[in-house]
Amino acid sequence: MAAMMASITSELLFFLPFILLALLTFYTTTVAKCHGWRRAKRKRPNLPPGAPGWPLVGETFGYLRPHLATSVGAFMEQHVARYGKIYRSSLFGERTVVSADAGLNRYILQNEGRLFECSYPRSIGGILGKWSMLVLVGDKHREMRTISLNFLSSVRLRAVLLPEVERHTLLVLRSWPPSDSGACFSAQHEAKKFTFNLMAKNIMSMDPGEEETERLRLEYITFMKGVVSAPLNFPGTAYWKALKSRAAILGVIERKMEERVQKMSEENSSAEEDDLLGWALKQSDLPKEQILDLLLSLLFAGHETSSMALALAIFFLEGCPKAVQELREEHLEIARRQRLRGDSKLSWEDYKEMVFTQCIINETLRLGNVVRFLHRKVIRDVHYNGYDIPRGWKILPVLAAVHLDSALYEDPNSFNPWRWKSNAPSAAQSGSFLPYGGGPRLCAGSELAKLEIAVFLHHLVLNFRWELAEPDQAFVYPFVDFPKGLPIRVQMIAQEEE
Repeated sequence: MAAMMASITSELLFFLPFILLALLTFYTTTVAKCHGWRRAKRKRPNLPPGAPGWPLVGETFGYLRPHLATSVGAFMEQHVARYGKIYRSSLFGERTVVSADAGLNRYILQNEGRLFECSYPRSIGGILGKWSMLVLVGDKHREMRTISLNFLSSVRLRAVLLPEVERHTLLVLRSWPPSDSGACFSAQHEAKKFTFNLMAKNIMSMDPGEEETERLRLEYITFMKGVVSAPLNFPGTAYWKALKSRAAILGVIERKMEERVQKMSEENSSAEEDDLLGWALKQSDLPKEQILDLLLSLLFAGHETSSMALALAIFFLEGCPKAVQELREEHLEIARRQRLRGDSKLSWEDYKEMVFTQCIINETLRLGNVVRFLHRKVIRDVHYNGYDIPRGWKILPVLAAVHLDSALYEDPNSFNPWRWKSNAPSAAQSGSFLPYGGGPRLCAGSELAKLEIAVFLHHLVLNFRWELAEPDQAFVYPFVDFPKGLPIRVQMIAQEEE
């Protein structure tokens, strides 16, 4: 018996390594299959190429480094050359995909609310307000945008805003120093004054030149400096000053609102809503806080971008006498038709005849890029052109990079308005020209902005010649600005020259 047990034990010991090997093989195979299934389920995303940069700040400082407005800057050039038009980075404290690709930019804007949503830094929301159209998303944004679109309808553009734009244009031009004085002044300041007074009048019926309007304008200048500053909220910083200016501006708007409510009550609600404040009070059920933020955000949007686009047009035209000559010929013909019909004011038909003027506007927006890029967040996993863009990441469609792409525009860094005589429809359809964004968040005031520039240029080229008083160029900080304010000298054109 003992001998039998010894034999069995020896046989088991002989087979034990094989048994252990079999068990180990079974275990490793099972685990491998399990891990393989998990890996298949959790497939590693094929992210766009790129680098995260420094801890916390990532590559934000490089991305925001100042550069000429007519370029994309060294950061974008180097990253596109190294990684391609779609690359990943770390910007504004978040994992980010940057797009210099026309197709992806258009895809992002068209899928607003489905795959992507607006996502600006919190500091901007703190300045503009939580009900600002710039930061709202979904139904709340649609509601506020609908009010703006109704106020800026084509009917209102023709009947109300065109005469107002012309009146404010003439107020500014008639205030310029006489030709023989040799005085120089800031064209950028004049453009800002023009658009601010126009918006203050049409938002709250505030007349230009009045003490309250001037105080509001000065507060707004401080406010604007804080919108694009570091969000450091302690005494003395630009952000802290901007918050104080925001409170002062909202105080003015609130006072105007109370006066209007009282007036409407006294007149038994029969008062004509001839500005956005009256429109919002009569045509919507918005609470006071939302109306305040709506008016503030439209004052911001309607003033800042339009004024800079106008200043850029003045700058580009000064360096292109051939364009000025063709532009002046177009407006002389419009002026002749005006005289023949006995009118002294522009009509909507006159505006529609400003064909080359629209080429000037398009080229100014393409080359100057007042709105450089947009902030969006990925709300569902996206697969595009072989890349995976995970939910929760930030994505920046860089409009300027597309507008200055040599694959899309010949000699893209040159001012050439004639390119738009045949290129405008195809550029817009392909997504290679999106100066006002696109999709559900297309700028509600885009038509008003183009009207402002066209009417101002009409009276400018008919009445003045201008030159730079000293060299200046537009830079990106990341907002577009002329460091010296675009100083110019003007010479009035004698009427007989026409």
